[in-house]
Amino acid sequence: MKNPLPFLPTNDLSAAEVMSSITIDCCVFSFEKGYLEVLLVQHGEGISKGKWGLPGGWIKKEEDIDVAADRLLSELTGVKDIYLEQVKTFGKPDRFPLGRVITVGYYALINREDFKVKAGFTASEAKWYRIKDIPHLIYDHNEILQSSLNRLRGKVKRAPIGFNLLPEKFTLLQLMQLYTEILDVEMDKSNFRRKFLKMKLLQEAGGKQTGVSHRAAKLYRFDEEIYQNLTRKGFNFEF
Repeated sequence: MKNPLPFLPTNDLSAAEVMSSITIDCCVFSFEKGYLEVLLVQHGEGISKGKWGLPGGWIKKEEDIDVAADRLLSELTGVKDIYLEQVKTFGKPDRFPLGRVITVGYYALINREDFKVKAGFTASEAKWYRIKDIPHLIYDHNEILQSSLNRLRGKVKRAPIGFNLLPEKFTLLQLMQLYTEILDVEMDKSNFRRKFLKMKLLQEAGGKQTGVSHRAAKLYRFDEEIYQNLTRKGFNFEF
């Protein structure tokens, strides 16, 4: 019998085990040294060998789609047990060169210090890329990345973020840099400070920055109760 998926990677996942026209692709964002980053993988085999793309792949026939997203991300990058949120479905007829394949996009926010990235499965390399330095990606992955970034930009205006992206203790400047990177806009420091402190979302963490050449800034942490409350209720926060 002819293989219905001749473009499947030559690993232990057979064509008979997977859905032939549905895949998953994941945008995993992190924030490091003032820059928003996304996790990419270099394909080690198949028609996209040597090229970069988002972590993703085929869904097993008997597999829940959310479980599949977690499995693929773990197998390809070593990142696992994180909260992944669906963005949208991408289904342009010509998005995949060898046949009609629809993909479900997911995104997540993580602190990269909590995870050790290691390429596996069909990926030859897994690497963090700054959003502003993204190379041309396979298929429609640049579009999926942009849609995920747009979702994140919308979310940042309706609910607090940063709990998964910043260290436990951080400065107001670090927080402002995070919002600046996500929204891609310049912000007034005093205005940003005033708005955030008015929300009572931050608590003084005690102490100041260490190991810096400039004047050490005060450290803050999120008030978890208020953070969760605002996450549930939402708000309208314009800059």
